[in-house]
Amino acid sequence: MPEHEKAVHPEDLTRLFVERANAGDAAGLAALYEEEAVMAYPPGSVTVGREAIRQLWEKVLAGVPRFEPEQPLPTLVCGDIALTATPPRDGAGARAQVVRRQADGSWLRLIDQPEFRPPTN
Repeated sequence: MPEHEKAVHPEDLTRLFVERANAGDAAGLAALYEEEAVMAYPPGSVTVGREAIRQLWEKVLAGVPRFEPEQPLPTLVCGDIALTATPPRDGAGARAQVVRRQADGSWLRLIDQPEFRPPTN
C-alpha cells in the first residue's frame, strides 16, 4: 500500500478527499477513515469499516465522478475530537464529519455524513 499524505489539521481531510477521489484512488480515500469508521452512504444505508468504505468508493469511482473543492465551515475542536463540515456547492443540505486525532498527531474520519438534505414538508 503506497504511503499517503496525512491530515495535519482536521480541515485537511476535505482537501485530501477531493484530491484522491479525482485521482480514482479508492484505497487512498479509505485511508482517510479509521478502521471502524461509519459512513452514512449510500443514502439510506450505513457503510461500516475501512475495507467496506474502500469497496464502496471503488464502485462509486468506477463511474469517474468529478469532485469540486468545497469551502469548509469553521471546525469545532474538543481535545482529540473535531467536527468538520462543508456546505455543498449546489446549496443542497450539508456534509459533516466527526474526526479524531491519531497517536501520530494526524486526523482521520470516524463518522461521515456526506449528505444532509433539508427536510421537505
